[in-house]
Amino acid sequence: MVNVDVTDGLAVITIDRPHARNAISLTTMDRLDDALDAVAGARALVIKGAGDKAFVSGGDLKELAALRTEEDAAGMAWRMRRVCDRIAAFPGPTLAALNGHALGGGAEVAVAADIRLAADDVKIGFNQVALEIMPAWGGAERLSALVGKSRALLLAGTGAILDAAEAERVGLVQRVVPRGAFEAEWRSVAAQLAHPAASEIKRVVGGTTTEDAVAAFARLWVSDAHWEAADKVLKRVR
Repeated sequence: MVNVDVTDGLAVITIDRPHARNAISLTTMDRLDDALDAVAGARALVIKGAGDKAFVSGGDLKELAALRTEEDAAGMAWRMRRVCDRIAAFPGPTLAALNGHALGGGAEVAVAADIRLAADDVKIGFNQVALEIMPAWGGAERLSALVGKSRALLLAGTGAILDAAEAERVGLVQRVVPRGAFEAEWRSVAAQLAHPAASEIKRVVGGTTTEDAVAAFARLWVSDAHWEAADKVLKRVR
């Protein structure tokens, strides 16, 4: 099951498969695709797992074990890669709220987001090599962009599993939060990201020309939202 909630411009997609530690099945891939359709137009997006044990534990091996040909394996990989690509291409900021462990394919889903917040007791690892395979949902490339080629090869090549503090140290996670404060913290951060300027900031941070950046600023400057916020500030300083 995949749950969707959209409130005040903030979309939250929750992978809710507690019996499988939120593992990704073929049906889950389709439900995620549907969920991304449903949240189009939101200003920010959160991806999370249900409960506090697993963000996503990877692919659902009980189901995916039925794939025995290269063609079937490639079809499955492309199917989920397209989902991760859609998360990465979401116009507004995307946040992976790592409520639990993110392993294998789960780590690939996590790095498809722009930002990762983790509870302090979770672990994250690209440990596909334990199954004599490799990341195929775009995770290796995104990991390299986050931590550099050498460290990405070390992490994915050895299947190292990092605790939250180490993941933050190497730049894989942006903030680690005590478990007791985690729910409130990711909601607070996500709400702050769900503002009208968010998509423009994401676009500029992602790489654009100076002219595009100034044009985006100018569009925001003349918006009603800007002047409403400015008027509030001006009233306080008068």
